[in-house]
Amino acid sequence: MTQIANRVRRSSQRRVVTPRRLQSVAGGLIAAILIALSPALPAQTPAEKVDSAAPPSAFDGELAKRTGANENGMRSYVFVLLKTGPNKMPAGPERDEMFKGHFANMKRLAGEGKLVMAGPFDGVDGWRGLFIFATPDIDEAKKLVATDPVIIKGEMVAEYHRHFGSAALMLVNEMHDKVAKKKF
Repeated sequence: MTQIANRVRRSSQRRVVTPRRLQSVAGGLIAAILIALSPALPAQTPAEKVDSAAPPSAFDGELAKRTGANENGMRSYVFVLLKTGPNKMPAGPERDEMFKGHFANMKRLAGEGKLVMAGPFDGVDGWRGLFIFATPDIDEAKKLVATDPVIIKGEMVAEYHRHFGSAALMLVNEMHDKVAKKKF
């Protein structure tokens, strides 16, 4: 028993950035968003029978089409991890301008329906932020990221991963506008 406890203690002390950790972070973020966006569903009574061939009563074919959902409500994305780059810009007007451009670029890409979600991390392990793009193509995502001032200036570098997740993620920008009192 003490051997197991020692192994658990040792493994919890290690902090290694792995693809599994990245997948876990992405999955957790998406799960939290979907829970927040999903309406309360009525409980099913044991007497109710489910026909797995028929779409659920809440299914919205138009919404599925608009979000690019497959028959399981999923679609492909590119997840971009933004990490600290080689050129830390010192505080001042040039840095302020760079981040102003960063936010303007994100707003433009979101408005075009290309950037589905973006946000900062806490900086631990050099992780600065994320982008999720509505494309399955990493090369296309690289072209979109290359337009960002924090990448151009070397403040951040990008790491690209294919991601397959809920098509409901496509609704985040639309929902965000409805819950944000102030705009960036």
